[in-house]
Amino acid sequence: MGNSEDFGAVLEKIYAADHIAVVAHINPDADSLGSASAMYSLLLRLHKKVTFFCATENIDPRLAFLPWFDKLRHRFPVSADLAISLDCGSKKRLGTEIKCPLVNIDHHAGNEAYGEINIIDDTAISTTQVLYELFEDHGIKLNAKMATSLYAGLLDDSLGFLSEKTDARAFAMAAVLSKAGADTRGCAIELFERRSLAAMRLKGMMLQEMSLVHNGDIVLLRVTQEMLLQSGAHAADCEAVLHESMGLPTIKAAVLLRERRDGSIKGSLRSLDGSDMVVVANSFGGGGHSASAGFELPFTNMADAEAVVLQKLKKELS
Repeated sequence: MGNSEDFGAVLEKIYAADHIAVVAHINPDADSLGSASAMYSLLLRLHKKVTFFCATENIDPRLAFLPWFDKLRHRFPVSADLAISLDCGSKKRLGTEIKCPLVNIDHHAGNEAYGEINIIDDTAISTTQVLYELFEDHGIKLNAKMATSLYAGLLDDSLGFLSEKTDARAFAMAAVLSKAGADTRGCAIELFERRSLAAMRLKGMMLQEMSLVHNGDIVLLRVTQEMLLQSGAHAADCEAVLHESMGLPTIKAAVLLRERRDGSIKGSLRSLDGSDMVVVANSFGGGGHSASAGFELPFTNMADAEAVVLQKLKKELS
């Protein structure tokens, strides 16, 4: 759905544009912000007027180590005549209506191809890998900020190089980024070690509520609004416990159900045995990857949400 030749067309659009908006998806992770940050660095080098945009205002504070985090703006610039979205699989995840020409760079297999130009490589482990290879193909030299931004997305989406998609391609990229000045240790500490007191409190609550189902094949984690309020934790703090739960010896899949303020349920799925979590997520209108996917449910009752999600998940594991 896109290749290096398409990126040549993107560069032509960049050179012709007066004001470019680099877009990270709503509730961004390190891959979206990291790839957007690397693109922001390139545009600054080209002396372009650029806005770093994300519709979400309350972004996971663990990501504040990323270059240009302080440049993030939450109102889309009306004067922008080109937008470049990074790691955003669907138009709704842009978080705003974009009327100017839009370039869509991503690695999700279910990407809606909503851009005027779409560069999507679903064999890539992260969108930062897609962008890194495009930069390489076009002789774009990396500085330390670009290298750190690209490495952060690679590290996060590969789950610290534990993902089944981690291969020689990923390690070769990591080696080049390290030589280019990426803060590899800093990325690892901030993404996997740094925790607030509130996050630690939430972890205790989540572990107390955790249960194993389907003969120990599935770990179920629940987070209510009351738990978030009592702990003072950020919604993103739930993901660390979900990742850690996959270390249980009998687990094939994990599901996290988090209650939102409006009563809806946010679901996150993970697998280790090759079961396709995106199939389950798609059945609820969500998406993602085979080993990591997400969805949203309108349910106001956690028990009802658990029942319908576990039914689908058990079927997939069987």
